Amino acid sequence: MYKTLILLFFPLLLFSQTRYKVIGIKDGDTVELLMDGKPQVVRLSNIDCPEKKQPFGNNAKQFVSDLCFGKMVEVSGNSKKDRNKRLLAEIILSDGKNLNKELVKNGLAWHFKKYSKDDSYDILEKHAQKLKLGLWKDKNPIAPWDWRKLRRSSSLKSTNIVSSNSSTK
Repeated sequence: MYKTLILLFFPLLLFSQTRYKVIGIKDGDTVELLMDGKPQVVRLSNIDCPEKKQPFGNNAKQFVSDLCFGKMVEVSGNSKKDRNKRLLAEIILSDGKNLNKELVKNGLAWHFKKYSKDDSYDILEKHAQKLKLGLWKDKNPIAPWDWRKLRRSSSLKSTNIVSSNSSTK
């Protein structure tokens, strides 16, 4: 009975996967898709790319653009959203490749272990490190989460300097 049901519904499952057009590339790990006639920002799950002002940040953005801008892709995820209301997902390209994993594999993203339980990303990252691909060419690459923290603390220091100078006048 179950086999018959599976055989009946398998074609529906196979052809019901929805594809969406990539209409924007925000940065290496954030794209915009046209979903149900509306733009939807998608944050690539399991990874973190260098920020735009970081070394290799623009390389990551260009890599994503070259692979998927204007193309139809599939979204794989559980419909969770982050605090910025971005859909968290993996993007599957028309050739079946996983965009998120391609970024890590080519040394253009870190495995974001804090938010990922998928060990396959760790394996890809270690392989890219070993081959010194992308950001791993740098002697001391700074992870984007550390870079953001450094930027926040330095901007707080400059704000404190400005406010303390203002109060002395």
